Amino acid sequence: MTITESNHSSSIAINSNRPVAVMGLARSGLATIRALKRGGSEVIAWDDNPDRQTAAADLGATVSDLNTVDFAQVEDLILAPGIPLTHPKPHPVVVRAKEAGTEVIGDIELFYRAQPAARHVGITGTNGKSTTTALIGHILNQAQPEKPVQVGGNIGTPVLDFREPDPREPVVLELSSYQLDLTQNAIFSIACLLNMTPDHLDRHGGMEGYIAAKKRIFRRGAMPQHAVIGIDSAPTVTIAGELEKAGHWKVTRISSEGRVDGGVYVLNGVLYDDLDGFDEAICDLMPIETLPGYHNWQNAAAAYACCRHLGLDGETIAEGLASFPGLAHRQQIVGRYKRITFVNDSKATNADAASKALGSYKRILWIAGGVAKDGGLNGLEKLMDRVRHAYLIGEAANDFAGWCDGKCEYSLCHTMDKAVSEATALAVKERKESVILLSPACASFDQLESFEQRGAVFAATVEDVIRTRQQMLEAQQ
Repeated sequence: MTITESNHSSSIAINSNRPVAVMGLARSGLATIRALKRGGSEVIAWDDNPDRQTAAADLGATVSDLNTVDFAQVEDLILAPGIPLTHPKPHPVVVRAKEAGTEVIGDIELFYRAQPAARHVGITGTNGKSTTTALIGHILNQAQPEKPVQVGGNIGTPVLDFREPDPREPVVLELSSYQLDLTQNAIFSIACLLNMTPDHLDRHGGMEGYIAAKKRIFRRGAMPQHAVIGIDSAPTVTIAGELEKAGHWKVTRISSEGRVDGGVYVLNGVLYDDLDGFDEAICDLMPIETLPGYHNWQNAAAAYACCRHLGLDGETIAEGLASFPGLAHRQQIVGRYKRITFVNDSKATNADAASKALGSYKRILWIAGGVAKDGGLNGLEKLMDRVRHAYLIGEAANDFAGWCDGKCEYSLCHTMDKAVSEATALAVKERKESVILLSPACASFDQLESFEQRGAVFAATVEDVIRTRQQMLEAQQ
C-alpha cells in the first residue's frame, strides 16, 4: 500500500493493488474506507449491523459477508480492535484470512505505513491514557496554536481521518492493547506506558499476553527513541529495566508517588523535572481542578516528559497543564450548587477505575451501579471512609447494597434522577463541602447505551436539580 495524491490533498489516501477487506464498520472502520477510497482502492466491507453496512456502501465499498469472501484475492484485512484476534478464540473471519496468507492489521498500522515520516507519539496503559493523550495535545496546541497537533486513535478522531501530516510533525495517539495487537511495523518516536494492572485478560489469554500486547508500543526503529514509563506498577518497572538494558531506548521514568532520579515525578502535589539533573520544581498541581488525585498527577508527569522530549520548555508545559479543560466523563465537573460539586466520572466502568476518583475527594456522596464487572466493588474497601453515603442504581444495586453493608451508609435508588435528587438533598441539609460523584464501577448497558450517554444523563439531571432548587429559593424570597 502506498500514499497517493487525491482530490482531498490534505487527507490521507491509500492505494492498494488488490482488494482490501474492512471488518467492523464503526467510526474507525468507516474512516478506513474513506482513506482507501480516496486512493482508489477496492474495498470489501462487512459488519453485522445493517445501518453500518449502508454507511459503508454510501462510501463506495462493496458490502459482502467476509465469512464467504475468497481471501486469496485480498491484500489485507483491516480489523476493528473490538473483534477477537486471538482470544478467547479468533473470529472465524480472522482464521480464514490467516489461512489464505492475508495479513490482519488495524487502522493504526495502516496509518503508520501511509505516514512513516511523521513523529508518532503513542500513549498506552491500563488507566489514564485518554487523559494523558488529550493533555499532551492540549499542551502542544497551546504552545503552537498556528498549527494544531492531531490527536486521536482510541480517543477522538480516527487516525485515517487525519489530514496528511508533514514529515517529523507530531501525531499523538492513544493506543489500547487491542489496537497494539493489530500493529506489525508501527514505530513510535516517543512511546509512553503509564501503568499496568490486570485488564482485558480474556482477550489476551492472561496477564502475560496482556503485557506482551502493551510492549508492542516499544518496537525498535532505526533511530533512538524515547520511552516514558510510569514506575508505580510492578510490570512497568520491569519493562523500564529491560528497555534500558537493551540500550536502544532513552528511558524516562515517571512517578506520582516519590522521587525519581533523572526522571519526572510528583511529590506532595508538586511536579519536579530531573531530566537534566537539576531537580527543578515546575508547578503545583494541587490547584488544577481538572487533574485531581495521584492518578492524574501521573498523567501530568507523563505528559510533561513527552512534551519535553518534543522540545517544549518547563514553563510552557506548566502553562498548558494549568489551562487543561479536562475530559468529558473523567472526573468532569458538571455543576456546582452552594457547597456541592457535581463530578461526572461515568468512564469508571470497573472498581479499579472508580478507585481513582474515590481517592481524589474527601466527603463523597457516591452514585454507583449498572452492569457489574467481575469482582464487583472488591478492592474499594479502604476508600469507604471517604464516602458519606452511597446511592445505588441499575442492575447491580441489590448486590452492591450487600457489599456496602457495614462499610458505608447506602440507599437503593435504582435510577439516576432519584440518586442525584437524594444525594443533593442530603448535601444541602448537612451544609458541608461535598462532592456528588458519579463513578459507577459498572458498565451502563442495563439502562443506557454507553458510558457517554450515562454521563450526559447525569449532567442533564444535575442541571435540572440545580435549576429546580434555585427556582424554589427565588420563590421563597
